[in-house]
Amino acid sequence: MMNNGSVISLFFLSGLNETMNYRSTLFFLSLMCYCLIILVNVSLVVIIIMDHSLHEPMYIMLCAFFLNGLYGTAGFYPKFLWDLFSPVHVISYSGCLLQALVMYSFACSEMSILALMAYDRYLAICRPLEYHTLMSKQRVIKLVCIFWLISFFIQAVNIVLTSRLKLCSSNLNRISCVNWSIVALACFPSELIVNNIVAYITIIVYVLHGVFIFWSYIYLIKTCVSSIENRAKFMQTCVPHLVSLFVFLLTILFDLMSMRFGSKDLPQTVQNFVAIEFLIIPPIMNPLMYGFKLTKIRRKIVCVI
Repeated sequence: MMNNGSVISLFFLSGLNETMNYRSTLFFLSLMCYCLIILVNVSLVVIIIMDHSLHEPMYIMLCAFFLNGLYGTAGFYPKFLWDLFSPVHVISYSGCLLQALVMYSFACSEMSILALMAYDRYLAICRPLEYHTLMSKQRVIKLVCIFWLISFFIQAVNIVLTSRLKLCSSNLNRISCVNWSIVALACFPSELIVNNIVAYITIIVYVLHGVFIFWSYIYLIKTCVSSIENRAKFMQTCVPHLVSLFVFLLTILFDLMSMRFGSKDLPQTVQNFVAIEFLIIPPIMNPLMYGFKLTKIRRKIVCVI
């Protein structure tokens, strides 16, 4: 909805227009998926918080990882479930910006926590004598909070820059709000210079996170090859991190490629799945994988059951 031709108060989300015939099935599957995400993530967060033997740097980072998954999915699923049975799919202008902020800051925080995990494993395996000095419980909590605040601040700057744009349409061909789709509605491309600069700086920052993670694990692999003990540590604690990283990067890459270069000839349902797979696969896979792979957590789960 536009007032005076440029001020938008509502966005229309057209991504669900082709789901009329199977909305009940989609609602049931989405609700089950969200309930599973809440169940597995909350369960592991409670186990880590309640058990003092798990108050170690690695498990504190995992706790932050699971909480971040709950934060990101809370920005999408409640609105999506509501839209499945709404005759008109709309979201307020401020609500759209807020949703974009939550989903983007979730993704950036995920990358930061994975980088912190890589640094933790590097210290634990390559510099074990310094580990407890450099990675105390208090320091890890501070680092997690700082990284989350930095991710939130960076995305808040992007969203503030988006909010100053004059938009020529209120139609988003998606099932949720993302910053790039809003920016694409700008009336004047000349206004996008600052947005693009900040966006590319953001991309560079998190690409450097990826480079650091890649370097850390290459160094870890070289270190672990010559030691049976280190190989066991690597398989036990590093492999889940690498799987999490690979799955997360793959899902994010699919979404970014789809937004910027994707074909509009693809069925809407395929486009929708690509757009939200990073809110489905990692939040479910990560707690299940860590819960079964890490011995301490697995034992606690077995005791509870």
